[in-house]
Amino acid sequence: MPAPEYHLELGYLHVPDGVMIDISMLSRYPKNKIVLITTGSQGEPMSALTRMAFSDHRQVEIGSDDFIIISANPIPGNEKNVGNVVNELLKHKCEVVYEKMYDVHVSGHACQEELKMMLGLIRPKYFIPVHGEQKHLLKHAGLARAVGIPDQNVCIADLGDCIEVCDSHIKKIGIVPSGKLLVDGLGVGDVGSVVLRDRKHLGQDGLIIVVMAISSDAGLTVSGPDIVSRGFVYVRDAEPLLDEARRIAADALEDCFDEGVREWGLIKSRVRDDLSKFIYERTKRSPMILPIIMEV
Repeated sequence: MPAPEYHLELGYLHVPDGVMIDISMLSRYPKNKIVLITTGSQGEPMSALTRMAFSDHRQVEIGSDDFIIISANPIPGNEKNVGNVVNELLKHKCEVVYEKMYDVHVSGHACQEELKMMLGLIRPKYFIPVHGEQKHLLKHAGLARAVGIPDQNVCIADLGDCIEVCDSHIKKIGIVPSGKLLVDGLGVGDVGSVVLRDRKHLGQDGLIIVVMAISSDAGLTVSGPDIVSRGFVYVRDAEPLLDEARRIAADALEDCFDEGVREWGLIKSRVRDDLSKFIYERTKRSPMILPIIMEV
């Protein structure tokens, strides 16, 4: 919410002289003489209320003698953040009023009559509703039509839509790339969906590397297979599982030689498939499996 001084300038708040104090003066007054208006009704990570709840605010420390009113209902998608803040406040033994315990919700958005008044004052030729979900955009567009803006002059756009506006019309003419731009180290936008999928896979199930040396001419295994595991199982506690995995990989390699398969790609696929099936049957997990074959 905007700072109180803006409400004073706009005439929404009427505070007698000498009532507002600087936040640095809080410690000079008893808590029952202080009303603190702060941000954080949606559980925003860096908001003042969140920092107070997690004891990370430099100037405000909350405790059992504090009464906190969160005067807004969670926006869809913010329920978890708001719940975390409320839980932390309750751990401090605060008394907290939140969600629908009492009728304290204060909307941060204009009501329909105020939106109609704005449209009536501006009298736009064209209208593009912005902010909110599709249901909000459609409602806002309906208000525009209700105050006299022709249907063909109202445009509901999606992210990335290119809108052409001229004296005679408004219309969509194309789409440009839009959405989240990922920054990773010095790279900007170079982490694509495939890389993100692999990182998610690694983070959830871990990695198994199968290293082996073969002589393709002779059709035999020179060394290995050796198994390296990261983020899948703790090696010392899972030696029997990894020993059996080595046997599975060795059997897959021998089957390829017996069938006359010498192409590396096919050998890797055979080892990966057999290991993946075995590990899933034993652990119900699907780690990323990377076979590495060296030819000698």
